[in-house]
Amino acid sequence: MRGISYKMCIQCKTKPVYEFTNKRKVCAKCFVRYFQKKVFYTIRRFEMLKKGDLVGYLKLDDFRSVVLEDVLKVFEEKGFANVVILPMRKVDKIAVNSTIDFEASGIISELIKGNVKNLKEFSPVNKKEIKPLYLFLDAEVLLYAKLRKLKFKKEKLKKDKIMNFVDELEKKHLEVKRAVVNSYLKII
Repeated sequence: MRGISYKMCIQCKTKPVYEFTNKRKVCAKCFVRYFQKKVFYTIRRFEMLKKGDLVGYLKLDDFRSVVLEDVLKVFEEKGFANVVILPMRKVDKIAVNSTIDFEASGIISELIKGNVKNLKEFSPVNKKEIKPLYLFLDAEVLLYAKLRKLKFKKEKLKKDKIMNFVDELEKKHLEVKRAVVNSYLKII
Protein backbone atom coordinates (compact mmCIF):
# COMPACT_ATOMS: atom_id res chain seq x y z
CA MET A 1 0.00 0.00 0.00
CA ARG A 2 1.41 3.35 -0.96
CA GLY A 3 1.63 6.05 1.66
CA ILE A 4 2.15 3.74 4.63
CA SER A 5 5.63 2.66 5.65
CA TYR A 6 6.24 -0.42 7.73
CA LYS A 7 9.20 -1.26 9.89
CA MET A 8 9.61 -4.85 10.92
CA CYS A 9 10.61 -5.60 14.46
CA ILE A 10 12.29 -8.71 15.81
CA GLN A 11 8.89 -9.92 17.07
CA CYS A 12 7.56 -9.92 13.50
CA LYS A 13 10.02 -12.67 12.64
CA THR A 14 9.56 -14.69 15.82
CA LYS A 15 5.89 -14.18 16.78
CA PRO A 16 3.85 -13.19 13.73
CA VAL A 17 0.06 -12.92 14.13
CA TYR A 18 -0.83 -12.02 10.54
CA GLU A 19 0.56 -12.76 7.10
CA PHE A 20 -0.23 -10.52 4.15
CA THR A 21 -0.75 -11.97 0.70
CA ASN A 22 2.78 -10.88 -0.21
CA LYS A 23 3.99 -13.29 2.54
CA ARG A 24 5.15 -10.47 4.83
CA LYS A 25 4.39 -11.27 8.46
CA VAL A 26 3.74 -8.88 11.36
CA CYS A 27 3.56 -9.24 15.12
CA ALA A 28 0.64 -8.04 17.26
CA LYS A 29 2.10 -4.60 17.98
CA CYS A 30 3.01 -3.96 14.34
CA PHE A 31 -0.40 -5.19 13.16
CA VAL A 32 -2.24 -2.75 15.46
CA ARG A 33 0.01 0.09 14.25
CA TYR A 34 -0.55 -0.95 10.60
CA PHE A 35 -4.32 -1.11 11.14
CA GLN A 36 -4.58 2.34 12.74
CA LYS A 37 -2.36 3.92 10.08
CA LYS A 38 -4.47 2.35 7.36
CA VAL A 39 -7.65 3.77 8.94
CA PHE A 40 -6.08 7.24 8.95
CA TYR A 41 -4.94 6.70 5.37
CA THR A 42 -8.50 5.69 4.35
CA ILE A 43 -9.98 8.76 6.01
CA ARG A 44 -7.47 11.06 4.27
CA ARG A 45 -7.63 9.31 0.88
CA PHE A 46 -11.39 9.61 0.59
CA GLU A 47 -11.56 12.98 2.41
CA MET A 48 -14.03 11.60 4.92
CA LEU A 49 -13.46 14.21 7.61
CA LYS A 50 -12.36 17.76 8.14
CA LYS A 51 -10.60 18.77 11.33
CA GLY A 52 -13.18 19.46 14.02
CA ASP A 53 -16.03 17.45 12.45
CA LEU A 54 -18.55 15.91 14.81
CA VAL A 55 -18.78 12.21 13.98
CA GLY A 56 -21.59 9.97 15.20
CA TYR A 57 -21.71 6.20 15.26
CA LEU A 58 -24.10 3.52 16.46
CA LYS A 59 -22.91 1.71 19.57
CA LEU A 60 -23.41 -1.96 18.77
CA ASP A 61 -21.65 -5.00 20.18
CA ASP A 62 -20.50 -6.86 17.06
CA PHE A 63 -16.77 -6.94 16.28
CA ARG A 64 -16.94 -4.43 13.41
CA SER A 65 -18.77 -1.87 15.55
CA VAL A 66 -16.43 -2.13 18.54
CA VAL A 67 -13.42 -1.75 16.23
CA LEU A 68 -15.03 1.27 14.55
CA GLU A 69 -15.60 2.81 17.98
CA ASP A 70 -11.99 2.09 19.00
CA VAL A 71 -10.41 3.65 15.91
CA LEU A 72 -12.73 6.67 16.08
CA LYS A 73 -11.66 7.24 19.68
CA VAL A 74 -8.00 7.00 18.65
CA PHE A 75 -8.75 9.54 15.92
CA GLU A 76 -10.45 11.78 18.50
CA GLU A 77 -7.50 11.50 20.91
CA LYS A 78 -5.22 12.82 18.17
CA GLY A 79 -7.50 15.87 17.93
CA PHE A 80 -8.83 15.35 14.43
CA ALA A 81 -12.55 15.00 15.18
CA ASN A 82 -15.11 14.83 17.95
CA VAL A 83 -16.93 11.53 18.33
CA VAL A 84 -20.40 10.92 19.80
CA ILE A 85 -22.78 7.99 20.05
CA LEU A 86 -25.90 8.29 17.91
CA PRO A 87 -28.57 9.56 18.26
CA MET A 88 -26.97 12.12 20.58
CA ARG A 89 -27.33 15.24 18.49
CA LYS A 90 -26.86 16.65 15.03
CA VAL A 91 -23.59 15.39 13.58
CA ASP A 92 -21.47 16.34 10.57
CA LYS A 93 -20.74 12.74 9.59
CA ILE A 94 -22.08 9.29 10.46
CA ALA A 95 -19.46 6.52 10.64
CA VAL A 96 -20.58 3.09 9.42
CA ASN A 97 -18.86 -0.21 10.20
CA SER A 98 -18.80 -1.51 6.62
CA THR A 99 -15.81 -3.59 5.48
CA ILE A 100 -14.46 -4.74 2.14
CA ASP A 101 -16.29 -8.09 2.54
CA PHE A 102 -19.69 -6.39 2.64
CA GLU A 103 -18.81 -3.87 -0.06
CA ALA A 104 -17.48 -6.45 -2.55
CA SER A 105 -20.52 -8.72 -2.09
CA GLY A 106 -22.86 -5.76 -2.44
CA ILE A 107 -21.20 -4.48 -5.59
CA ILE A 108 -21.31 -7.93 -7.24
CA SER A 109 -24.91 -8.43 -6.14
CA GLU A 110 -26.04 -5.12 -7.65
CA LEU A 111 -24.16 -5.84 -10.89
CA ILE A 112 -25.78 -9.27 -11.19
CA LYS A 113 -29.22 -7.74 -10.61
CA GLY A 114 -28.45 -4.99 -13.12
CA ASN A 115 -29.02 -2.22 -10.57
CA VAL A 116 -26.19 0.05 -11.71
CA LYS A 117 -27.92 3.09 -10.20
CA ASN A 118 -27.62 1.55 -6.71
CA LEU A 119 -23.82 1.29 -6.95
CA LYS A 120 -23.40 4.79 -5.49
CA GLU A 121 -24.29 3.48 -2.03
CA PHE A 122 -21.09 1.40 -2.02
CA SER A 123 -18.89 4.47 -2.14
CA PRO A 124 -16.58 5.08 0.87
CA VAL A 125 -18.32 8.44 1.34
CA ASN A 126 -22.03 8.70 0.65
CA LYS A 127 -23.41 12.12 1.61
CA LYS A 128 -22.97 12.26 5.43
CA GLU A 129 -22.11 8.58 5.73
CA ILE A 130 -18.43 7.57 5.96
CA LYS A 131 -16.84 4.11 6.08
CA PRO A 132 -13.45 4.23 7.88
CA LEU A 133 -13.10 0.41 7.71
CA TYR A 134 -13.77 0.41 3.96
CA LEU A 135 -10.38 -1.07 2.95
CA PHE A 136 -10.26 -3.87 5.55
CA LEU A 137 -11.24 -7.51 5.35
CA ASP A 138 -13.44 -8.88 8.12
CA ALA A 139 -10.53 -11.15 9.13
CA GLU A 140 -8.31 -8.09 9.72
CA VAL A 141 -11.01 -6.29 11.70
CA LEU A 142 -11.63 -9.36 13.84
CA LEU A 143 -7.91 -9.80 14.52
CA TYR A 144 -7.62 -6.14 15.52
CA ALA A 145 -10.53 -6.57 17.95
CA LYS A 146 -8.88 -9.62 19.51
CA LEU A 147 -5.42 -8.01 19.75
CA ARG A 148 -6.85 -4.87 21.37
CA LYS A 149 -8.90 -7.12 23.70
CA LEU A 150 -12.13 -5.37 22.72
CA LYS A 151 -15.32 -6.92 24.07
CA PHE A 152 -17.81 -7.99 21.44
CA LYS A 153 -20.51 -10.57 20.90
CA LYS A 154 -19.89 -13.27 18.35
CA GLU A 155 -22.50 -13.12 15.68
CA LYS A 156 -23.75 -15.63 13.18
CA LEU A 157 -23.86 -13.64 9.97
CA LYS A 158 -26.61 -14.67 7.59
CA LYS A 159 -25.06 -14.95 4.17
CA ASP A 160 -26.89 -15.06 0.89
CA LYS A 161 -25.75 -17.02 -2.16
CA ILE A 162 -23.69 -14.13 -3.52
CA MET A 163 -21.81 -13.60 -0.24
CA ASN A 164 -21.02 -17.32 -0.11
CA PHE A 165 -19.91 -17.22 -3.77
CA VAL A 166 -17.57 -14.27 -3.12
CA ASP A 167 -16.17 -15.95 0.02
CA GLU A 168 -15.42 -19.12 -1.96
CA LEU A 169 -13.76 -17.06 -4.70
CA GLU A 170 -11.60 -15.33 -2.08
CA LYS A 171 -10.42 -18.69 -0.73
CA LYS A 172 -9.32 -19.82 -4.19
CA HIS A 173 -8.08 -16.44 -5.46
CA LEU A 174 -6.72 -14.20 -2.73
CA GLU A 175 -7.41 -10.49 -3.12
CA VAL A 176 -10.62 -10.94 -5.18
CA LYS A 177 -12.61 -8.78 -2.76
CA ARG A 178 -9.97 -6.05 -2.87
CA ALA A 179 -9.88 -6.28 -6.67
CA VAL A 180 -13.66 -5.83 -6.89
CA VAL A 181 -13.62 -2.78 -4.62
CA ASN A 182 -10.53 -1.27 -6.31
CA SER A 183 -12.15 -1.71 -9.73
CA TYR A 184 -15.32 -0.09 -8.42
CA LEU A 185 -13.27 2.86 -7.09
CA LYS A 186 -11.69 3.35 -10.53
CA ILE A 187 -15.13 3.42 -12.16
CA ILE A 188 -16.64 5.97 -9.82
